[in-house]
Amino acid sequence: MIKSMTGYGVASTDIAGGKYTVEIKSLNSKFLELNLKLPKAYSEKEFFLRNECNRLIERGKATVSIINENSSVEAKSGAINHELLKFYYKELKQTATALGEDSSNLLSLTLGLPEVIKFDEAAISEEEWKSVLDVFYQAIQNFQNFRETEGKELEKDLILRIQNILAYLEEIEVHEPKRVPVFRERLDNYLKDAVGKEMVDYNRLEQELIYFVDKFDITEEKVRLRTHCSYFIQTLEQKDASGKKLGFISQEIGREVNTMGSKANDANIQKLVVGMKEELEKIKEQLLNVL
Repeated sequence: MIKSMTGYGVASTDIAGGKYTVEIKSLNSKFLELNLKLPKAYSEKEFFLRNECNRLIERGKATVSIINENSSVEAKSGAINHELLKFYYKELKQTATALGEDSSNLLSLTLGLPEVIKFDEAAISEEEWKSVLDVFYQAIQNFQNFRETEGKELEKDLILRIQNILAYLEEIEVHEPKRVPVFRERLDNYLKDAVGKEMVDYNRLEQELIYFVDKFDITEEKVRLRTHCSYFIQTLEQKDASGKKLGFISQEIGREVNTMGSKANDANIQKLVVGMKEELEKIKEQLLNVL
């Protein structure tokens, strides 16, 4: 079973008269790119939450937000840093005077500058933290369920693409036996035109045909291609299936398809190989979103 890197999960609860919501969103990425948004009161819990996100989300560009609405964790009284206020006010007044600008609203402007007013948030209780953590894990579970649902849709599409490649292979096997007679006729006509029918060395002609059959034989490529496709499907069905492993298998499929194309020496087979490559590109695009 595969999972999508795209996911969404949300959960909320009421705690001590306030509502807490945990929201998790992710998109595809080679590694875990985590954006953790927490209330200021939860700063000391950030390290723990990051470790849990690394363990549970694994990969993807993820945003995890903990939002408290009307919470009991409210700001206490604000304290004014008078020295910093005086410094900012003096600097702004001197600048306003130098520029000839109005300085009537400098006090309100100064009060909005960083660190001039500092608010202290109350620390959360252990009971409250446990409740928030329960909501976090519930959101993670909803997030994982979403990933699994999306993964099932991806799996259906990937299986369809592999089946299409195998269908093209069956068509190639229909055209493959026709190559030798066509090549024999082409070579025979060329020799007759070049040296005359009486001068054609048919023993040499047979040797060239044997060389052609050996050089352009695709039996091994067909066997390996079927093996790789079968392994791809088996890996999809494994519990620990991963996008990286499936990506490696798709590379092996691509090698066999490319080799078949280079050995084809037949327009019909070349067209079918192009169809295989198109299906393989779609597989690779889908694998970018597989966990």
